[in-house]
Amino acid sequence: MKKRIAILGSTGSIGTQALAVIQQQCERFEVTVLTAHSNADLLIRQALQYRPKAVVIGDEKEYRQVKEALSAYSIDVTTGATAVEQIVELDVIDTVLTAIVGSAGLAPTVRAIRAKKNIALANKETLVVAGALITQLVKEHNVALYPIDSEHSAIFQCLVGENPTTVEKILLTGSGGPFRGKTQSELATVTPQQALKHPTWEMGRKITIDSASLMNKGLEVIEARWLFEVDFNRIEVVIHPQSIIHSMVQFTDGSIKAQMGLPDMKLPIQYALTYPERLHTSFPRLTFDQYNQLTFEKPDTQTFRNLALAYHAGEKGGNCPCILNAANEIAVSAFLDNRIGFLQMSDLIEKCINTIAFNRNPSMEDLLATDLETRQFAIHYLKHFNTTSL
Repeated sequence: MKKRIAILGSTGSIGTQALAVIQQQCERFEVTVLTAHSNADLLIRQALQYRPKAVVIGDEKEYRQVKEALSAYSIDVTTGATAVEQIVELDVIDTVLTAIVGSAGLAPTVRAIRAKKNIALANKETLVVAGALITQLVKEHNVALYPIDSEHSAIFQCLVGENPTTVEKILLTGSGGPFRGKTQSELATVTPQQALKHPTWEMGRKITIDSASLMNKGLEVIEARWLFEVDFNRIEVVIHPQSIIHSMVQFTDGSIKAQMGLPDMKLPIQYALTYPERLHTSFPRLTFDQYNQLTFEKPDTQTFRNLALAYHAGEKGGNCPCILNAANEIAVSAFLDNRIGFLQMSDLIEKCINTIAFNRNPSMEDLLATDLETRQFAIHYLKHFNTTSL
């Protein structure tokens, strides 16, 4: 029987690549649900090609267009954030691939876990905001959670067949982004257009800015802590500009296992959907005559402060990672809109961490309240102070 897949965020970078994987392996998979926030045109084209049982368009202004375009087909069309959460409970779903950007992916992922759906997770914010609660829910409902981030997929692959107690250290690699090696004075004047030019990966706008500021790597550190149950002092970030080694695991005997490959998200997507099988693909292969030199260096956490802020938030725990994530989403949006500079994103995030009340043992409701409070504070702060006061 084909595995039935729901893709949340099907029109984004991960969602479109997931559909490309499914098309290549069409004898293995069936797309039963697609959701998008506002890209109605692409969602319609995807629905006409894959003929899911249901689609959701998050933006209610786009509902009529999607509904009318699909009216001749047996495809249920709904709209709104609540509909996205409810759709994951359908009986026609085996695995939910969560590719929604930002903390908006949290609620539908929780709902899917409670409905006993396996999760292919591309939304790192889910574990950043609510790692303790998510991992507890996964165990309670006996579902599988497979990482799609290339780094976490690499770690997952390195750990297959290993005793978790023999893990000494996780080595989380990162390209360093487009500004690797630049000084603070150079970063003070960079533009969003420059930040969006990633040297090795093609990603969505938000994650590309996060990569440029090293916040993406900081969020991945917190995500790794929950996925692999490893303390923060055993997670080390290594800058690897070629993006060929996607991450490594060091064991207690001193050996290191690495997962390597070209920078292509389709491979970790397919692995998450097919585990424990490895299926043949036509993806381009790594050749060592093309990449005959691999280099490594330490991250510059004084210049790129977001990575240090993420470690701080993760180690403090409670609702602090939630504050970090919400503040970062507002900061990235403001930077993309040219309302703050590149370095001022870190200033705003730190201000939020130091201002919003700390809660050591938050419930899911507490985390949602923290998320809202942080966003409101950050927006108010940006509105009432000029950028030099950040």
